[in-house]
Amino acid sequence: MASLHSFVFPDANAGVTAIKFRTDQVIFAQGSPADSVFYIQEGQVKVTVLSEEGKEAVVAIHAPGDFCGEGCLAGQTVRIASVVAMTNGVAARIEKATVIRLLHDSTEFSELFTAHLLARTIRVEADLVDQLFNSSEKRLARLLLILANFGKEGKPEAIIPQISQETLAEMIGTTRSRVSFFMNKFRQLGFIDYNGNLEIHSSLLSVVLHDGHGVVSHGAVKFRPVSGQ
Repeated sequence: MASLHSFVFPDANAGVTAIKFRTDQVIFAQGSPADSVFYIQEGQVKVTVLSEEGKEAVVAIHAPGDFCGEGCLAGQTVRIASVVAMTNGVAARIEKATVIRLLHDSTEFSELFTAHLLARTIRVEADLVDQLFNSSEKRLARLLLILANFGKEGKPEAIIPQISQETLAEMIGTTRSRVSFFMNKFRQLGFIDYNGNLEIHSSLLSVVLHDGHGVVSHGAVKFRPVSGQ
């Protein structure tokens, strides 16, 4: 099956528009009309939710090959979250009616979109279990491995450039000081390196799999270095 990233969308006349975005640009805002789905082609974005008390939380990060805004297909009339660019990039804005038509007319698109939704459902369930049963240290280790594409098909991908410790803290439900403490601990144990770049070693998986921190050789697998904090 072709990957989401390789799918060729119809031209602009068919309800698909290419959108270039820059770092910190709001692609769509919480409370705005939900009338389209976005497909990330280049760059990374974060999904944020703002509470009535003004507290913001990062609930997801999307990379090339991901969809966002698909709630409009399930009856949402307004956006329940905002999507903000973390890097420069390109997205395809697909009108709701066009998505529905593609789901009916294109077997390839239907299979890819269904696979995307199933993968996201599995991820959300795993995130819930993670929040309910795992320590903040394990949650951070799991998040770093997910961002490095560990365990997926193909080569590991770079962690999102310049992701801050504040963002990591919001995503795992803890404080920045705790994230800083765990990041330093992971570095001392040889699980990660960050000296201008952030490099994740496969040995970090031992934090997720075990309660203890038995050191696993980290020379076998390394993930591509990226910008640090």
